[in-house]
Amino acid sequence: MDLAYSLLEIKSVTPELRRFSGIASTPELDRQGDIYDPAGAVFKNPVPLLFHHDPRQPIGSVTLKATPQGILFEAVLPALEDASPLKSRVDDAWACIKAGVITGVSIGHRILADGVEYLKSGARRITKSEICELSLVTIPANVGATILSVKSLSVQRAKGAPAMSKPTTAEHIQNLENKRAALASRMTEIMETAAGEGQTLGESEQAGEHDSLAVQVKSIDADLGRWRDHEKLNILAAVPVPPAPMAKVTYPSVSVKANVPLGTAFVRAACAQLVCKGNTRDAIVYAEERWKDSTPEVALYLKAAVAAGTTTDATWALPLVNQNISNEFIELLRPATILGKIPGLRNVPFNTKVPTQTAGGTYGWVGEAKPKPVTKLAFSSTSLGVSKAAGIIVLTRELVMLSNPSAEALVRADMIAGIAQFLDQQFIDPAVAAVAGVNPASITNGAPTAAATTNPLADIMGLINHFATNNISVAGVTFIMSAANALSLTFRTNLDGSPEFPGVSVSGGSYKGLTFVTSQAAGGNVIALQPSLVLYADDGGVTIDASQEASLQMDSAPASPADATTVYVSLWQTNTIGLRAERFINWAKADANAVKYLTATAWPAPSGASVTVETGSRKKD
Repeated sequence: MDLAYSLLEIKSVTPELRRFSGIASTPELDRQGDIYDPAGAVFKNPVPLLFHHDPRQPIGSVTLKATPQGILFEAVLPALEDASPLKSRVDDAWACIKAGVITGVSIGHRILADGVEYLKSGARRITKSEICELSLVTIPANVGATILSVKSLSVQRAKGAPAMSKPTTAEHIQNLENKRAALASRMTEIMETAAGEGQTLGESEQAGEHDSLAVQVKSIDADLGRWRDHEKLNILAAVPVPPAPMAKVTYPSVSVKANVPLGTAFVRAACAQLVCKGNTRDAIVYAEERWKDSTPEVALYLKAAVAAGTTTDATWALPLVNQNISNEFIELLRPATILGKIPGLRNVPFNTKVPTQTAGGTYGWVGEAKPKPVTKLAFSSTSLGVSKAAGIIVLTRELVMLSNPSAEALVRADMIAGIAQFLDQQFIDPAVAAVAGVNPASITNGAPTAAATTNPLADIMGLINHFATNNISVAGVTFIMSAANALSLTFRTNLDGSPEFPGVSVSGGSYKGLTFVTSQAAGGNVIALQPSLVLYADDGGVTIDASQEASLQMDSAPASPADATTVYVSLWQTNTIGLRAERFINWAKADANAVKYLTATAWPAPSGASVTVETGSRKKD
């Protein structure tokens, strides 16, 4: 693709909408020796707006208009709210335009058939071309390309509407002088070229261009005379400007937050309420005195959570004041689970029917004047009910009262690890079948299987072929395996010594567009799934309740229903506290072939790979 550079002449700027306009190209000779004819340009609006001609860095779109003076454009940059690489790229481009750092644009075009004329001067005249994109560039190639209007991009508001401040008289004069200098330079070049070739100007191919430039110079000279007269009148009519009152300087507030592990504030809030036996006022005082310097937000959280008025209304302020600390716990929980590592799972609400297509239409060849077959599609629907994972941790009152950073970390780590391990196992264990009203089946339950071999690449390709055979896209397919099997992939190399699976490590990674996730819950199974065909519902929060008076079955599998032989332990009598965590979550396969897994997988490291195991001060190879 060829490039044609031009001056980014800002006509107007609307900051809120991020719009700006200008001239994309002119029919003047550029520094590359090309003359771009706007009359022969074809394009289809809107045209992509890129950053430095990089197709991987789109920043907006432009609307082009061809005129005899050049290609005009109006550009729009999107205003994005969510943090993303695109938002950062667009914000940077917009800041460069407003600051005058980016002062040029460049057309990316494709020359069409018979679209080039070669002049005797050696220049090319591009007469037929297709404009494919427009890019912001740093260095324009037009002769005399200087941007003065960008320097005065101060925006004024009139009746609430943004408007571009008008160029001053001096700037108008300077712009005209710059344009006249560029035209005069081209006229001199034409004359010198004709003289060098021993021709009169009338015999030169550039005679018409020279005459056209001469007309433009005369027009500019006339305008310059008018603007200079106008400038003299402004000088005579000028009056002193009274000094503006000094604006009050305000400084942004700066806050310092202690560097404590995520989740600490959440755990401390629960501990404060337990120590004070549910008395919120005492819990606030306890939190203020104990953690004032490190986590002052704990006391604020306790105050807000029980404040009178609408903050106790679950449909108003309570979700707002509760989310700051509880989200800290979710941040820790999600990355610890397989669900938090798999990209592209199809998130759906609880108890909402999701339509799925189960069969397509029937099609066939039809002869001339023959009847066409009538066909139909088949659909069904799937919904995810409310299921919950829960667990109770029992702590001694002494541990909670004498809580130090180590004890807090112990509580936090145990809650995270317990729920994460349970969800991982339930999500991929083939033995987990659905129980109505209790739990979903694992994604591998009833899924097709295959026995693993000693060739990892062949096994992986076999899983990929399963999706291709069933008309399921392989883009984004994710593999779940143990860390040991992932590690064996890292040891495998090609004949030249390069890694056979670059990008894959003991903690997972990606390779050839495939995602690898590691979890010890996988055991000897290697699971391949298409995330877009796995429905997943999650309320996004963990509910924490505490009690000191309840009686519990101290059993990881409590009897249900309880009978006369059931033994209960009183938390009050044993001076212990029960902390209960619940998370509502559910999942299901939208297609029976969305998952396939290998069994008894133990890929060996290739011969010659050396693994060092350190034991005490001795090493074994």
